[in-house]
Amino acid sequence: MTATIDTPLDAPVEPVYRAPAVSGPLPGPRSAELLGRQAERESNSRSYPRKLPIAIRRGKGSYVEDLDGNVFLDFLSGAGVLSLGHNHPEPLAAAHRQLDEFVHGLDFPTPVKDEFTDLTISMLPEPMRARTRIHFCGPTGANAVEAALKLCKTATGREEVVTFQGGFHGATLATLSVTGLVEQKEPVRGRMPGVHFFPYSNCHNCPLGLKRDSCQVNCATFLENALTDVNGGLTPPAAVIMELVQGEGGVIPADVEFVQRVREVTRRLGIPMIVDEVQSGCGRTGTWFAFEQYGIEPDVVCASKALSGIGLPASVILYDEKLDVWKPGAHTGTFRGTQPAFAAGVATMKVVRRERVLENVRARADQLMVHLQGLRALSPYVADVRGLGLMTGVELTDPATGRPADVLAKRVQREAVERGLIIELGGRDDCVVRMLPPLNCTAEEIDHAGRILREALVAALAATTAEDAAAPAPDVTPDPVAFAEVGF
Repeated sequence: MTATIDTPLDAPVEPVYRAPAVSGPLPGPRSAELLGRQAERESNSRSYPRKLPIAIRRGKGSYVEDLDGNVFLDFLSGAGVLSLGHNHPEPLAAAHRQLDEFVHGLDFPTPVKDEFTDLTISMLPEPMRARTRIHFCGPTGANAVEAALKLCKTATGREEVVTFQGGFHGATLATLSVTGLVEQKEPVRGRMPGVHFFPYSNCHNCPLGLKRDSCQVNCATFLENALTDVNGGLTPPAAVIMELVQGEGGVIPADVEFVQRVREVTRRLGIPMIVDEVQSGCGRTGTWFAFEQYGIEPDVVCASKALSGIGLPASVILYDEKLDVWKPGAHTGTFRGTQPAFAAGVATMKVVRRERVLENVRARADQLMVHLQGLRALSPYVADVRGLGLMTGVELTDPATGRPADVLAKRVQREAVERGLIIELGGRDDCVVRMLPPLNCTAEEIDHAGRILREALVAALAATTAEDAAAPAPDVTPDPVAFAEVGF
């Protein structure tokens, strides 16, 4: 396939892409130069360019173009930030207008912030709207989770927090403390105390070794017993925090009955329930918030990533007014009033409503799942396909050992990007191939992605034996010394 680019690379007008196309080995020479400079100067913690070796020049809609003219269908979408794809004209124009008016507002009221607040609260289920307060946090999802934890500790006067195995809530000190990934936690001493991890309803890989068709949602029973047993060793916590779809943990939607039972016991015992919708919120799952599909009303909702629709940073917590016991200045942040983000967010919510984007999410999700289900016939290494809305994952496991096939997953990701599809990995040992397409992606783009993913899996299987499927994969980060030797 060749990319249709309506203008030359150096033309000032916006390009239009209609198909992914990669013309040669990755990285191309111009991308390789920047990747090499990045490796020499940036933190060793950088992650995405190690697996996706490209330097990006520009993006439009569902596509990005690298410095060498290769065009990629972007089904990572800034880790779910770009709900309307790259540079959607309406939120982009709204942000541009706001730049000429007023940019940085701390927590002063402004017309655009007021409209953003109105629209954001209006996206909640009607029974929640009148009693909901909004707090503007620092610019990231981790800031929202930190604020939610602090709010619940302040309101309850309690210390301990219940969280779930496999969850991811951020990389700051407190959010790392309630995150399940041990590898990130081990090097960090002095984490937040009083955190208790409980089994999550991962029915494909049940932490209790049970089967969903015969269990009685024992993971919920385990939590309920721990919270109510006078000899259970757990004092009443300040909060229970949960992702309704574990994103980084491998795209694992929670069981509906599990969530409803957790909500029932937390409400009965007066424990605030925080739902972390940083990745699953703002339409990603086919409703504005994922909790709507579970028939619950949480006490606190964390939202961030896609609030502006185009990647401008913003984060909020939406919470029941009964928790609003903070004193003035109790939780602040210099960058909680970025006005262009609010302007873009207003425009994004209007586009979502006018263009019925949530309906598109549900239709494209069904279409994508057909492609993913088709992968199961290709190989027993495809252990599970799952998702909610346009938050989907394919779990790859060695059928002989049951171990995560992480090398195979890395090869699928590499084969996909070499064919023009950007995807992500997640889950335990990065064995889950993840996709977060723009919410307004087209049927044609879903079919392109489905075909590329199938080709990538076939190619990766051909290069992978059962013996090396669980072996360490090589780092694909280009070597800056090698670049110097060839004259970059």
